Amino acid sequence: MFYYEVEPRFSDTDALGHINNTVYPVWFEQARTPVFRIFHPSLTPEGWPLILARMEIDLKAQCYWATPVEVRSGIGKIGNSSFEVIQEAWQNGALVARGVTVLIHFDYETQKSVPVPDEIRNQLTGHVFEE
Repeated sequence: MFYYEVEPRFSDTDALGHINNTVYPVWFEQARTPVFRIFHPSLTPEGWPLILARMEIDLKAQCYWATPVEVRSGIGKIGNSSFEVIQEAWQNGALVARGVTVLIHFDYETQKSVPVPDEIRNQLTGHVFEE
């Protein structure tokens, strides 16, 4: 499991005073950086091996400015060329959002998915999401 702490910005709030729903995908993407490093340690655009296929986020509770948010990320199902990243945002001990993203190991030159190498698959299994 990976942990990332976010300090919500005032500009992340909406007219109702809570964190806007458009902010969670940005937080979750940033919190996936350790997963990206497993596939591409340099994080450079050259040779980037992943593409996002699906993203869903369930908003569980309101989240507010000026209080840190912990994003917990782990690996869900692993297929031949795709895998899930399961993420939760927690504030003050409460689950405020939960998301599942499907990423595909992808070759941009051929525009096709490619199998996840065994070495990477083994690293991913070491970070299975714990409920």
